[in-house]
Amino acid sequence: MRYLIFLLCCFTGCVHAEEIPLPKAMAWSAYNLGSTGYNQAVAISKMLKNRHRVALRVIPGKNDVSRMLPLMVNRVQFAANGVATYFAQEGVYQFASDRWGPVPVRIVMMSVGLSNQGVAVTAESGMTSLAELKGKRVPYVRGAPALNVSTEAQLACAGVTWDDVERVEYPGYGAMWNGIIDGQIDVAFATTVSGPTRKLEASPRGIRWLPVPHDDETCWQRMLSVAPYYTPHIATRGSGISEAEPHEGVTYPYPILITLQSQTEDLVYSLAKAIHEGFDDYRNADPGSLGWDMARQNFEWVVPFHDGAVQYFKEIGVWSDEFEAHNQNLIKRQSVLAEAWAAMETLGIEDKQEFQATWMKLRALRLEANGFNPIWRQ
Repeated sequence: MRYLIFLLCCFTGCVHAEEIPLPKAMAWSAYNLGSTGYNQAVAISKMLKNRHRVALRVIPGKNDVSRMLPLMVNRVQFAANGVATYFAQEGVYQFASDRWGPVPVRIVMMSVGLSNQGVAVTAESGMTSLAELKGKRVPYVRGAPALNVSTEAQLACAGVTWDDVERVEYPGYGAMWNGIIDGQIDVAFATTVSGPTRKLEASPRGIRWLPVPHDDETCWQRMLSVAPYYTPHIATRGSGISEAEPHEGVTYPYPILITLQSQTEDLVYSLAKAIHEGFDDYRNADPGSLGWDMARQNFEWVVPFHDGAVQYFKEIGVWSDEFEAHNQNLIKRQSVLAEAWAAMETLGIEDKQEFQATWMKLRALRLEANGFNPIWRQ
């Protein structure tokens, strides 16, 4: 019998993988069709199907809320999300409304690829530094704080604020990139491997990513006061970027596979194990897929890891006492935010603007009282 199975596998291409207990069907939310976040989720989906016979449905979402909402209502078990994960944890921007509040999110694993998150200008502009953006036309995408805050933070590196530039509003990410290609704005924000950046690179105008100097302490103090989720990184992949011409800049994990605190430890443990052990099956599926390598995980980011994932990381020897202390401190921060939100809900404020203003003040007070930096105050 075993010999027959061996022969069948030779002809049908059986995948030899350790049996990992996973549900036969799962659903994730992810970024839009064609995005690197969506492509990576689909690549992992294919690996899970081939190795573990899991039917994973990847549901694209147009914005941060449309990716988070299915997770909150149990339509999906996981979300391949971005830096809005941090905004959700903090209960800020679109998550400061009475319908949301701070969300107890947890990380399963993340992709920290060979690209950066940066601001690009046209090569023909001649600009080579962030300081030169003063007085220039800078996009502001409505309903997209992840883009706007990330742009604001890199402006802050050079001491430039929104008051120092001409703010040009756009309805979406794609429209913003069409804007720089058409000459309506002078700069745009993106992951360096994002599809629209290739269009600018291929255009007669060309592309250049402005550097964020790693040795400029004042730059980093200003930038992290706006976006504490940034980390220094040298990119070797992206439009106009290569190993021969790297980019000195910043990054944050993208996509980040998240779930809620309430998700079962067994499921998260099994999924983290499957993603890790199946890495070779999808590592080359997308330019960003290399970021799922266990060696590239950032265990000291701004959102805590799920207990199930931590259990697996401990088992394979990559989790340290320092990582545990950091993780527990982040969980404590979430507890403070949850208590502040519970107090907020007792006030009975019906006006939306008054509600948000009161929440942001209460949030800052409670965080400071417990030794945490609120980052946002309004």
